[in-house]
Amino acid sequence: MLGKTGVLIVNLGTPDTPNVPDVRKYLREFLMDARVIDIPYTNRWFLINLIIAPFRSPKSAKVYRELWTEKGSPLKIYGESNEKQLQQALGDEYVVRLAMRYQNPGIEKGLKELQLMGLSKIIVVPFFPQYASASTGSVYEEVMRVISQWQIIPQLKFVNYFYNHPKFIKAFADNGRKYLEKGNYEYVVFSYHGLPERQMIKSDCTGNTCKLGSCCDTIHAFNQHCYRASCYETTRLLVKELGLKEGTYTTSFQSRLGKDPWIQPYTDNVVKELAQKGIKRVLAYSPAFVADCLETTIEVAEEYREMFEEHGGEHWQLVESLNDSEVWIDLLTDLVKEQEN
Repeated sequence: MLGKTGVLIVNLGTPDTPNVPDVRKYLREFLMDARVIDIPYTNRWFLINLIIAPFRSPKSAKVYRELWTEKGSPLKIYGESNEKQLQQALGDEYVVRLAMRYQNPGIEKGLKELQLMGLSKIIVVPFFPQYASASTGSVYEEVMRVISQWQIIPQLKFVNYFYNHPKFIKAFADNGRKYLEKGNYEYVVFSYHGLPERQMIKSDCTGNTCKLGSCCDTIHAFNQHCYRASCYETTRLLVKELGLKEGTYTTSFQSRLGKDPWIQPYTDNVVKELAQKGIKRVLAYSPAFVADCLETTIEVAEEYREMFEEHGGEHWQLVESLNDSEVWIDLLTDLVKEQEN
């Protein structure tokens, strides 16, 4: 009988603890990735190790302490739950391992465990709904770096994106629908993690497709892997599923870093503008994250709520992510099984 199929599920990562040294270590590994901060190595090294990591770590550690639970980092807790649930859903013909792109458990460790099991195939599932070089692309690069050193390389498959999977759209829509049915919300904000504009331009292999504008109005062959286009398409699919009216929603981008222009509009600006226009009740989605984490629980749910209220808004509600829900495990099962065809 042939070997089993290995499944490596991969999320971004988290510090081992919310203490400053561990947060600094995490930030250094994360931000030194050339796909995350895509500037020359020497410039990146000085920027990260002499400026960002030393000065940002204490502030970030304070935020991580707010996020932390008795069991640890929510991102890791959900990941460990996903590993167990997916293993149960897939059955004995599969071996599921959790990995983080940065910190622990690492991709190399997970692949090493799979390597020793005599597997016929390995399926890698990055937990990023929309493809981006800085997320999914970085996972691919690390997986291939590790496996390229093996003498025997099994069949290898990757899940590239899943933002347009019907079960993904329905799951996120259903999570928000219960708020819309009860809360009389006037407006919906779909907030995605931001990226520098230069990365969008660099990802345009044609050299003339990306205009950072109406080029993202539809998905086609030449922008199907564009992060910005995928985010706008995610919004369109969710809007259709939810039956939202034009003029009652917007797409925006959060978590920018540095002075270079990032893809716009910026969520913090949108939050202020909505409140100043007299919008009182807003429902917020973060459909770039499958597990609630610092960017959703703290940034979107708390910081943007405070900002909204300070500028005249009354109620700001975050729609929870998929976390360790049955619908998420059902979707993951489909994504894995689809790679068997």
